[in-house]
Amino acid sequence: MNTHLTTTPFGRRSLTLAHVANQAIAKTRAPEKVVHKWHLFRAICAAKARVGVSERALAVLDALLSFHPETMLSGEGLIVFPSNQQLALRAHGMAPATLRRHLSALVDCGLILRRDSPNGKRFARKGQGGAIEMAFGFDLGPLVARAEEFEAWAEEVRAEERVLRLARERITLCRRDIAKMIATGIDEAVPVGGILSKNGGAGQGISSWADIHGLYRAIMARIPRSGTLQELEPIAEELTLLTEEILSLLETHVKNTKMDANESQIERHIQNSNPNNPVALEPAFRERQGAKSEAHSEAVRSPQQDFPLGMVLEACPDIGDYAKNGISNWRDFLVVAAMVRSMLGISASAWAEAQSAMGEIPAAIVVAAILQKATAVTSAGGYLRELTRKAAAGEFTIGPMLMALISARKREKKRA
Repeated sequence: MNTHLTTTPFGRRSLTLAHVANQAIAKTRAPEKVVHKWHLFRAICAAKARVGVSERALAVLDALLSFHPETMLSGEGLIVFPSNQQLALRAHGMAPATLRRHLSALVDCGLILRRDSPNGKRFARKGQGGAIEMAFGFDLGPLVARAEEFEAWAEEVRAEERVLRLARERITLCRRDIAKMIATGIDEAVPVGGILSKNGGAGQGISSWADIHGLYRAIMARIPRSGTLQELEPIAEELTLLTEEILSLLETHVKNTKMDANESQIERHIQNSNPNNPVALEPAFRERQGAKSEAHSEAVRSPQQDFPLGMVLEACPDIGDYAKNGISNWRDFLVVAAMVRSMLGISASAWAEAQSAMGEIPAAIVVAAILQKATAVTSAGGYLRELTRKAAAGEFTIGPMLMALISARKREKKRA
């Protein structure tokens, strides 16, 4: 190898103090230090944001490393000297101007050093026996010298990504728990009291499950599409607190119900011990039940349900927020709609009447539409009963409602 390594670039390229500092760092590496080049490359890829290098520049670094014949980087023979043509080929056909720009970026980031020849060409001069005595090209020495730094950065980035992933998982789990617990609280008519507000104090104006659901939606509206840990961690804490408070309400209600049941157990036993107590299992009830089932089946086969699921989800995308694993078929849609109707405050009787008059799937579509335009609907239960009355009289169909929602979404997109 040559005893003097050039420190200045060829041509009009200027020498900066950062380049001098990088050269000084490269000189500090111990000759016996050995680094696995591909392990180091993966660490740099993980910490690319801290290194300040782009994905395209990393593709050029990958190509440069491939020109070093050994897998381990050590010693003094760390200069590679490929031509721009060969380097561009290994960089997946990168354009020459783009290649030069990313090579400069690698130098500026302190990943490689330029060892330019007097005429700017890259080559190696061999001595007797074929050993390389002098080489001009790109020095990979800074990679070896800064290997521990890059690996430490990579570990920090992986730890941050893990914490961010855990925060997102917490939010997902709390969303599922809160939605289902609110539905249970509404169905079972659990009394509300003691819910904390999002400011951490005693909730003011929180007197019903609708208020709790509104608080939950307000928290959910603050979740960004691509949030950082600093943005998601407070939201995860608020959702966790709300989850614990709702669970405490349900547990308290269950305990009180069990105590009431134990107190009246003896009285119920005495009342039911009468052997002459008539049992209402008459065929007339079965006939009425069968007639209702037949009418319900006719309603389910109503032509109002002949709408593609994709069209319904396009018109009412908000219902997808309540699905754990998305909505891929009508079965998933019906399950989510049944949960949403209780959140909207629609009673079981109104829901049953809507299913009887419209059919199971059309009634679920109407609930999804009510959710989509919830801000414009004062009473979801009253609105559903009115639509049920019109559907029974043949004055309501679902098609115009869906088309109106799709048109409104298109207008909003145009305005945006």
